[in-house]
Amino acid sequence: MKPPAQRRASAFVALLVGAVLSISGCNSDTASSTGGSKDLPDGVLTGPGVTDTTVTIGELTDLTGVYATLGKSLTQAQQLYFDEVNAAGGICGREIRLLVRDHGYDVAKGVAAYDEISPQIIGISQLLGSPVVTAVLPSLDRDAVLAIPAAWPSTMLKQRYVQVVGATYDIEMINGVGFLLRERKVVAGDRVGHVYFEGEYGENALAGARFAAQQAGLTLVEHRIKATDADMAAQVAALKSQGVKAVLMSAGPKQSASLAGVAAAAGFNVPIVSSNPGFSPQLLTTPAKAALEKNFFLVNSVQAPSSQVSGIQNLVQAYAAKFPGSPIDNGVAFGYVTARVFGEALRKACEAKDLTRQGVVAALHGMNAFDSDGVMAPLDFSNVGDTNTRESYIQRPNAQAQGGLETIDGPAPAEAALKYQVAP
Repeated sequence: MKPPAQRRASAFVALLVGAVLSISGCNSDTASSTGGSKDLPDGVLTGPGVTDTTVTIGELTDLTGVYATLGKSLTQAQQLYFDEVNAAGGICGREIRLLVRDHGYDVAKGVAAYDEISPQIIGISQLLGSPVVTAVLPSLDRDAVLAIPAAWPSTMLKQRYVQVVGATYDIEMINGVGFLLRERKVVAGDRVGHVYFEGEYGENALAGARFAAQQAGLTLVEHRIKATDADMAAQVAALKSQGVKAVLMSAGPKQSASLAGVAAAAGFNVPIVSSNPGFSPQLLTTPAKAALEKNFFLVNSVQAPSSQVSGIQNLVQAYAAKFPGSPIDNGVAFGYVTARVFGEALRKACEAKDLTRQGVVAALHGMNAFDSDGVMAPLDFSNVGDTNTRESYIQRPNAQAQGGLETIDGPAPAEAALKYQVAP
């Protein structure tokens, strides 16, 4: 028999997935999973995931693993959007149906979940977890399935069937250095540290930091860490002794809290500028709260939930009404925008009378000025292989603000970001 905590977790996942599936009621019609296309009576070419009444979209997320909080926010925000779409009549006269699968941030489970749902879907509006994305890449290419990842490495830009939404990690770090320069927190000749995860995320961010440092005449002091390294005391001691004037971070929330807290305790009060995965509002309930509010800055592609921009305020109100008591964090904004991106691609594919997987990809790549009502900067998906924006917001923690963040700068690109050539 499962312990009570496990029973509660299992019940939550079942309820959430059931709620998402209820978007289109109990309709279980699916199109052929062979990849073949057919013409239906309305003259629209269709393929897997599309019938004359439904369009089925997949989501591979984490509802029980290390990113469960983010996965819940992303999934509920996408449910909110597609509920709104269905209430307005659907897309191409068809109801949107979501198939949600929880992989718990386990690669094997993620691959198995993809294999299960791939014959039934037109694409994937949420693919959470860089390791899972990497594992299913060959299958996405084979099946021509469009997927939007909750990850931002520039290495994914070359993948025709993976659409990164927002600035990539390298661009984020270039914009972070640009912010430090604009605010005169560093000047040419200074030393700047960079603490980063080993692997694709951290090393892609490092490429941007190296470029920005070279452009600005800064000396970059590099400290690579593992995702399991939670205590940043050694890194703080080394950075302090190396005389850095600021620290860049491309790690996780635990590492951000540790570095900020240890640095403050050591009297090492320098600005810390983090890639977007490095913060969660839950950090503001920890002993690191004061240090984070004083010295920590986040580079982000989505507007802070506390912003007064109408697009984000409308989203926050709608989300709070639909999911009362759920935290409002960056996952809400990102999940809603990525659902809108996928939905707009479906609409344009419908206009072209081609609701096949290839038709949706072609429609997406025809979008060169996607407008999210200010939740993100305008996005250009027309140049495959390049980032769809070079602009970022700069935010800082504030326990009194909605979502624990307030925007203090942007969206704007650093001068170096406009010069930067994204690696092919």
